Amino acid sequence: MQGITLEPATEDAVTNADTTTTGTTGANGADWPAWQESWDRQQEWYMPDREERFRIMLDMVEALVGTTPRVLDLACGTGSITARLLTRFPGATSTGVDLDPALLAIAEGTFAGDGRVSFVTADLKDPDWPSRLPYDSYDAVLTATALHWLHSEPLAALYGRIAELVRDGGVFMNADHMIDESTPRINAAERALSHARRERARDAGALDWAAWWQVAAEDPVLAVPTARRFEIYGEHADGEMPSPAWHARVLREKGFGEARPVWCSPSDTLLLALK
Repeated sequence: MQGITLEPATEDAVTNADTTTTGTTGANGADWPAWQESWDRQQEWYMPDREERFRIMLDMVEALVGTTPRVLDLACGTGSITARLLTRFPGATSTGVDLDPALLAIAEGTFAGDGRVSFVTADLKDPDWPSRLPYDSYDAVLTATALHWLHSEPLAALYGRIAELVRDGGVFMNADHMIDESTPRINAAERALSHARRERARDAGALDWAAWWQVAAEDPVLAVPTARRFEIYGEHADGEMPSPAWHARVLREKGFGEARPVWCSPSDTLLLALK
């Protein structure tokens, strides 16, 4: 992997389902900061404005719930939102929830020993997943580039559960691909430009999603959780990317008082819902 030097591991980083953990990954030789950096570069291959999305997301957290929020990092992956949250707001606390054992291994290794952060392994399609969380309510529930893996019906059900977790006056934000199907020519032009840019970056050595996972599968620490990850998800997931208007409407129907985009790019939207 470019930019990563890995040393032999002494143990596998395996997440125990149904358990809330705080910094459980021990000293196993893995260079967690390097894995975080590599994940960021791979994600930026798809979203060059990713950091701007995070900045606006945290701007709105500060504007609506202050600088010491209790946050649920939903479908947290490696903890990208949590890392930026704690850098900007050292007094914040974060619960990360995900099902991916490989990405959770990186997250847990990164935040090991940080009492502000805990992680939960859960399937967001399971109606009972909120019962595994350490808190009954949160000031903010934040997610990015994850919920497009769900079809509309389970996503709407998930929005209902999120509404129950957000306190009155709290916020939910989803930064993701949200496609307006009423503008097919604009959408096609954006896709063509993005694909051309990605091909140039790949030719220059950037890792895409598949290449990144191939390297993770060969790593002595991540090989086992990566194999488990593909047992859970397979090679890919077929979800949906409804429009921002759909997301805003459903969030209102599920119990939020207000909902609208607060940032967008040609392909992505950061949608905020206020309880």
